[in-house]
Amino acid sequence: MPDDDQVFAVVTEMLGGSRVQLRCADGEERMGRIPGRMKFRTWISEGDVVIAEPWDWQDEKANVEWRYDDDAAEQLRQEGHIQ
Repeated sequence: MPDDDQVFAVVTEMLGGSRVQLRCADGEERMGRIPGRMKFRTWISEGDVVIAEPWDWQDEKANVEWRYDDDAAEQLRQEGHIQ
């Protein structure tokens, strides 16, 4: 589950260069950055559910902190955490 400064998000578009377009649970569209520690270990594609941490100084951007697998994402949808 996300911390206080994190939100659920769904990847809507792959932008390239470790960047993705996110539709966040708080209603915002943000550009997400995939950090180097996740870049080659966790493959992210369109439609994946992730936890994003918006930047303090630039709210329209966020870091991707975690990717849920398909089973966990479906459970989150059933519990009503995401759409």
